[in-house]
Amino acid sequence: MAPPAAAAGGGGGGGQQRQQQEQQRGGIGQTITGIIRIAVFWYFASKFLAPKRPPADPSLLSYNLFNKGEPLDMWFYLSEHEKFNYFDDESALIWHETNMPYAVWGQESTRSLSLKYYPSKALKNNGTLFAHVFFARSGYPPDPNDPEYQPLAAFGKTYPVVTYLPKSKADKRRSLLGKPSQEGETASQVIDDDDGQIDLKDDGPVEWVSYWKPNVTINLVDDFTRYPHNGVPPNIAPYLNIESSMGNYFPTVFFNEFWLLRDKLIAINDTVTELPLNLEVAPISMTKWQLFMQIDQSFQIHRNYGSMLEGEADELKRVFLEGNPYLLGITMVVSLLHSVFDFLAFKNDIQFWNKNNSMEGLSAKSVVVSFICQLIVFLYLLDNDTSWMILASSGIGVCIEFWKIGKAMHIEIDRSGKIPMLRFRDRESYAGNKTKEYDDLAMKYLSYVLFFLVACFSVYSLMYERHKSWYSWILSSLTSCVYMFGFIMMLPQLFINYKLKSVAHLPWRQMTYKFLNTIIDDLFAFVIKMPTLHRLSVFRDDVIFLIYLYQRWIYPVDKTRVNEYGFGGKDDKATSSDVTAAKEGEKKTN
Repeated sequence: MAPPAAAAGGGGGGGQQRQQQEQQRGGIGQTITGIIRIAVFWYFASKFLAPKRPPADPSLLSYNLFNKGEPLDMWFYLSEHEKFNYFDDESALIWHETNMPYAVWGQESTRSLSLKYYPSKALKNNGTLFAHVFFARSGYPPDPNDPEYQPLAAFGKTYPVVTYLPKSKADKRRSLLGKPSQEGETASQVIDDDDGQIDLKDDGPVEWVSYWKPNVTINLVDDFTRYPHNGVPPNIAPYLNIESSMGNYFPTVFFNEFWLLRDKLIAINDTVTELPLNLEVAPISMTKWQLFMQIDQSFQIHRNYGSMLEGEADELKRVFLEGNPYLLGITMVVSLLHSVFDFLAFKNDIQFWNKNNSMEGLSAKSVVVSFICQLIVFLYLLDNDTSWMILASSGIGVCIEFWKIGKAMHIEIDRSGKIPMLRFRDRESYAGNKTKEYDDLAMKYLSYVLFFLVACFSVYSLMYERHKSWYSWILSSLTSCVYMFGFIMMLPQLFINYKLKSVAHLPWRQMTYKFLNTIIDDLFAFVIKMPTLHRLSVFRDDVIFLIYLYQRWIYPVDKTRVNEYGFGGKDDKATSSDVTAAKEGEKKTN
């Protein structure tokens, strides 16, 4: 069996990786917060909000058969059989420890061992391998056939050291110019694993690949709770090892895979001669054990609802493993602020356009181009089988941008032809002054720059990257340009401000929230791994907003100009004086 390829090579995945990391970057902090909130709520709800039962008869309670601090002996066997009864086979015994105090926190209860395992021929050909771990009171054997064996003095558990994952389908992407793949790769060897997703939608049998788990962590749960025979909590019952005679339970053996990331797994094939195996046995508290289980359940819930992709759970764990704890705490707080500022910016943006009665000083073409960019991103996400939650969010954004066009321009339905067509017409407040002239002039020159950049990047993508089809190439090129050169669309408004020498017409409250979010994005650029080009693109908006702030500082506020609600300063005063005079007239009449 040939070893599976690691990832699509060359420059083929560069654009796609940048775009996928752009989609995932903003939601990592929110996903961390949501998962931890669900896990903590679930734990405390099951711990403290469970219905209180009357005190049960001690004879009807299940208790731990072992005492705290009781010395234990451990045997660790490796076998290709799931059922183990080969205690006399010394070659199967990999690790043996004695006098380990149970549920005692210290160095004496934590043991570790690192070794090399040499796989058999059967294991190299998709074979199986199981770890059989047995614990017994010191001096007692784990073998049921031994004369000194005591059923209540020994317990154990079986754990698969080899796991099987579906191999990714052959990459559908290809060079549209007919160039061969780099480094002589064939289509069947290329693995599409940019973000850990597995494409199982193709017809045909699924090929499964065996992977070696290099780290095996054995935890003995520190649990001495007395459970009613028929009242064991549902989140604990599946893991409780109850003996049949008296209904009491053995210490819970937990194989901890929480920190075993998928990229640490080692593919097993004919070329593998030895495999690393790091073993550790240690106690674990009841709280920590339940927290691990609840977080894993939260990951599964998010995956079932489509709010988390398959590889994102490992990325979140990697943030905790490799990130600085203080920086991680700051990031979680800042991500919460990011969500708040996002909501406030969205709220004020809707309010601004809903109450706006004049397009004087505002760039209508920027609104149209913003809608086109949002639509391109939505079509790209749709073409790449993105989760439905991200699609729904992007789709709502497209609808809002189209609604803005209706506020910035007159939209009419032309029924003169066979097919009704939408016709866009400028508003009088936009076409009747210098705003349209300056907007057309700015867009004219900026479009030259934008079209040149789009053409250059599209040619580069066509020559050096791989795509599923010409349609995918068009979407990928346009989306990459939106991410990298989208800030150019903000420049016409700067030009209009410069020519009008005023910024009173801008929605400053909404822009303030967006500027705060831009600062937060700068922090994420240092915390989260991303390509250098993408990291530089994060800081592009900072420059634009700083120019906006500079314009606000040098241009005085013109009270006669129409504000964002469509009213001018003089009109407001006249209106208020008319209302006051009307009220005084009513008082005199009464």
